[in-house]
Amino acid sequence: MTGKVNRSRRWVLLGAGTLIAGGFAVREYRLIPPDYAGGTISAADAHKQAVSGEILLVDIRTPREWRATGVGQGAYPLDMRRDDFEQALAQLTGGNRGAKVALICARGVRSARLSNRLTEAGFTNVIDVPEGMLGSAAGPGWVRAGLPVQHEAEEWG
Repeated sequence: MTGKVNRSRRWVLLGAGTLIAGGFAVREYRLIPPDYAGGTISAADAHKQAVSGEILLVDIRTPREWRATGVGQGAYPLDMRRDDFEQALAQLTGGNRGAKVALICARGVRSARLSNRLTEAGFTNVIDVPEGMLGSAAGPGWVRAGLPVQHEAEEWG
């Protein structure tokens, strides 16, 4: 009887360990940005080019994230979860799907995924800011680099 209990306990522990390892694997997968074949730009360069009008910099994070850190100076906040995101972006570019558009999120994961999606949708000059607002392996991020942010909705865009 003791042998059966020990075997059952081992299977339960093995199953729990597998579930935990699987959970970590899924978490890591979600944090690894997909490959984006298009261009990338640093947060500092994105700021310079957005302020000078060379690119349209779009902060694709959520309103809650914008309130927490502010929106980078020169960036337009446009929540990527909007059902009409592509249409709203096309409106910002004046209908020019070839306009130079840079996307920034928190750490570069969502911006890389959305860059791929927009390229597939016909936007031809999408640039990713892989370090994002909060930093990643690509760099310190907008906030840690000390780049200016806007905190009021009236200043955004």
